Amino acid sequence: MVLAGIGHLTFQREAFQAQVPRWLPGDPAFMDFVVLASGVTEIALGLAMVFWARHKVKAGIALAIFYVLIFPGNISQYTNGIDAFGLDTDRKRLIRLFFQPVLILWALWSTGALKYLFNQSNR
Repeated sequence: MVLAGIGHLTFQREAFQAQVPRWLPGDPAFMDFVVLASGVTEIALGLAMVFWARHKVKAGIALAIFYVLIFPGNISQYTNGIDAFGLDTDRKRLIRLFFQPVLILWALWSTGALKYLFNQSNR
């Protein structure tokens, strides 16, 4: 997460702009803001996963929510046929969509949040 966040702010900034949903304002400055804001968020979540061990369940839930919130960008990249990150065919972009739920579950499982949420629902 930290490396991806740094990529948002530096060497992959332009590529991440390809994932800003096209239904948002297309102003380049706004799109850059979205990329920068999501990069800062990713860095914060990554650091929370490492250093906020006492609250790892909360960090996992926050990360899962973040993955849900950025999913429309992945859908937009697919539906608009935008090349970025080596996703240069519709097939590759479609396959990538199926990995987002895996990331969401991984964030929840690896932090114990999934178990916590199941226990809360059984009360």
